[in-house]
Amino acid sequence: MYRLHIANKNYSSWSLRPWVLMRQLEIPFEECLTPFDPGTSWATFRSFSPSGLVPCLEDGARPIWDSLAIIEYLAERHAGVWPADDDARAWARCASSEMHAGFSALRGQCAMNCGVRMRLHEVSPKLARDLARLDELWHQGLERFGGPFLAGKAFTAVDAFFAPVAFRVQTFGLELSEPSLAYAERLLALPAMRQWYTEALAEPWREADHEAELHRSGTVLEDRREVTEESPPQAD
Repeated sequence: MYRLHIANKNYSSWSLRPWVLMRQLEIPFEECLTPFDPGTSWATFRSFSPSGLVPCLEDGARPIWDSLAIIEYLAERHAGVWPADDDARAWARCASSEMHAGFSALRGQCAMNCGVRMRLHEVSPKLARDLARLDELWHQGLERFGGPFLAGKAFTAVDAFFAPVAFRVQTFGLELSEPSLAYAERLLALPAMRQWYTEALAEPWREADHEAELHRSGTVLEDRREVTEESPPQAD
């Protein structure tokens, strides 16, 4: 059986991508969660990931690191990872690669934190441009391939790549068109996404760098995460 190494579900958008795809497509795997260390996790993650980053998939003694590489590795072995239609598959790969390499302002200003609700200090011009492109891309996929998912009727890898954005939309109340907001809600309603969210809220860990990044971006309006002795509530 595969072993999928991930980090905190509350923070790790990169981990979510292969995790949600494998759950939705019912590809069996063993989850191995290693929380982020204070400051850096590189040395810890190097014990299982050649890059020192998550996610990392183990197939026996073979490690496959980087979320896009993991998706392509799974696509060679399992049906349904990419759309069957040539046109939809080509578009899905392009959109996934764009998400994988781009949207830097969205990543930087709206870091994934499933358990809180935020008000941004500002929507920078670069973030506004990323949101406009995101809206355009989602519209294109939904209209061109008929929905309800980006490349057609079935959930595929391209939806997995944008799954972390659905959590960002929820956390930051990002303004998108109604079709895009409805798509984000469909993603959030998936059984695998609900499981990830529930488990993210229950995590006891608070990693200082991720929390500081959040507070630089905006004001916390609500924190829905479970309060533990290890992680007292933070006041704004």
